[in-house]
Amino acid sequence: MPVRQFPPSFLWGAATAAYQIEGAWNEDGKGESVWDRFSHTPGKIEAGHTGDVACDHYHRMPEDVALMKSLGLKGYRFSISWPRVIPAGRGDANPKGLDFYDRLVDELLAAGIFPNVTLNHWDLPQALQDEGGWANRDIAGWFADYAKVMFDRLGDRVTMWATHNEPFVVAMVGYGTGRFAPGISDLSQAHRAVHHLNLAHGRAVQAFRSGGYEGRIGIVLDLHNYEPASPSPADVAACQRAQEAAQNVFLDPIFKGRYPTALFEWIKPVAPPIEPGDMDVISQPIDFLGMNHYFTFLVSYSKDGPTNSQQVFKMANGWTSSQTGWGVNPAGLTAVLARIRTEYGNPPLYISENGTATADGVSPDGKVHDDFRTRYLREHLLALHDAMQAGSNIKGYFVWSLMDNFEWASGYRPRFGMVHVDYETLKRTPKQSAFWYKQVIEKNQVSEQE
Repeated sequence: MPVRQFPPSFLWGAATAAYQIEGAWNEDGKGESVWDRFSHTPGKIEAGHTGDVACDHYHRMPEDVALMKSLGLKGYRFSISWPRVIPAGRGDANPKGLDFYDRLVDELLAAGIFPNVTLNHWDLPQALQDEGGWANRDIAGWFADYAKVMFDRLGDRVTMWATHNEPFVVAMVGYGTGRFAPGISDLSQAHRAVHHLNLAHGRAVQAFRSGGYEGRIGIVLDLHNYEPASPSPADVAACQRAQEAAQNVFLDPIFKGRYPTALFEWIKPVAPPIEPGDMDVISQPIDFLGMNHYFTFLVSYSKDGPTNSQQVFKMANGWTSSQTGWGVNPAGLTAVLARIRTEYGNPPLYISENGTATADGVSPDGKVHDDFRTRYLREHLLALHDAMQAGSNIKGYFVWSLMDNFEWASGYRPRFGMVHVDYETLKRTPKQSAFWYKQVIEKNQVSEQE
């Protein structure tokens, strides 16, 4: 059977996020996060779910690391809960919160698993939101101070850091549409949040460089594929605006030192104020780009919405929809990687999230038969390999997610995990996709046929 071989140094892993798995939302001195506040607000989360317990990873961490080891993972991407380590967002650190991440990193290293740390995966301290959150320019300094606390604490063992995870979602879904925490619907605040997230990223990179820490620092962006629904000039223009608003507004400042000109002309009434020197801070060189990828959008012109676009999911032939209703189009991954290669200098890149949700459960035989997920992962790895053969500088791949978890406004309904979690007992059961992925890691290759 034909196979695709990956480089010997390729890093195979899985990813999670603090609020989605840790639980212990108010234990051991942890402060309130915007997601604690949001999920406790009636009507915000499907079925009234919260992350109060989630997967109880805070108490079950050694068991979870042992599970990772049994599945052969070489890397684990996780995030720090800012309010767990600095409850008020700034000021005094919480020793018990720092101790938890100390223990996690030590457990990972003892298990031979490489720690990959994200500083901001959406759970902003509520105390900082009370001062304006990401819409307040001062947050760039607060974030850099928090980053330095973590660099000082874990930098002797952690050598891979990301500043933000999907800042587009933080800004435009948290402050623009209000569907996510903190639940604000204000485009002016949303665009200020975009700029301040970029500025905070740059300030954290500066803190990392000036501190002389070993290792690498980058950022994780959600980079989905955008295609015009037709060749019409209106659809092509709408597609370009949608892509610039979601992606180039972060990629261009970091890699080119400027914001997209056409987009900023379009959003002129709500564009954020930019001060002298801001772009120099944001465009600090980074060591890698993290890319989260799930689907392809077909974009057509619409008079509604800030970018006058309507986006629907594209479905490749032979596929059915995932549990979330997202389309499946593996070729879209190759297309985005080609764009990053040609437009942004082909930086070292990690697929930091890729996966799918399936409505799976434990069968009478005690197994979880998630064939859809296995096929999804295999075909996306083939698409990834296509990009590598074309010259993309891809260094690793992290499945979303290690285990079923709290999926933000959708609560616990979507199951993205390679490990099934019984939310009543919290029992972990590896799915068939986990055993398939273990074989991929062991062989460092993917077969071209099922």
